[in-house]
Amino acid sequence: MIKKVENFLMSILKKDLPEIRSGDTVRIHQKIKEGDKERIQIFEGLVLARKHGKESGARITVRKVISGVGVEKIIPLHSPTIQKIEIVKSGKVRRAKLYYLRRLKGKKAVLKKKDFSEVIAQENPETEKSEEIKK
Repeated sequence: MIKKVENFLMSILKKDLPEIRSGDTVRIHQKIKEGDKERIQIFEGLVLARKHGKESGARITVRKVISGVGVEKIIPLHSPTIQKIEIVKSGKVRRAKLYYLRRLKGKKAVLKKKDFSEVIAQENPETEKSEEIKK
């Protein structure tokens, strides 16, 4: 019986999920059924928390401010209604749960961006040498 449950849970897990962390701004494409019709609805917001790691019950809490009102959605990552998750940008954070952003407004609620320039420079030392030779 336990093997059957494990096999079922492994079959519903999505393999193509990006590495989502708190502080990321994500765009989620979700299937919405209205009567007889189905459509894709996009929700873009900041990830406040990720819970349950890589289990079948993994979920993220995404927050967005619309017309001055904060809207939060708890999104199960392995749900069949989730079509696609894109990471738009990453924020520099030092905590796993960003619930303190709920009470902040304006510029204080905006996170700093992660700096990827150092990583890019270290990964491609050959391209820098070739640019110096061309000059």
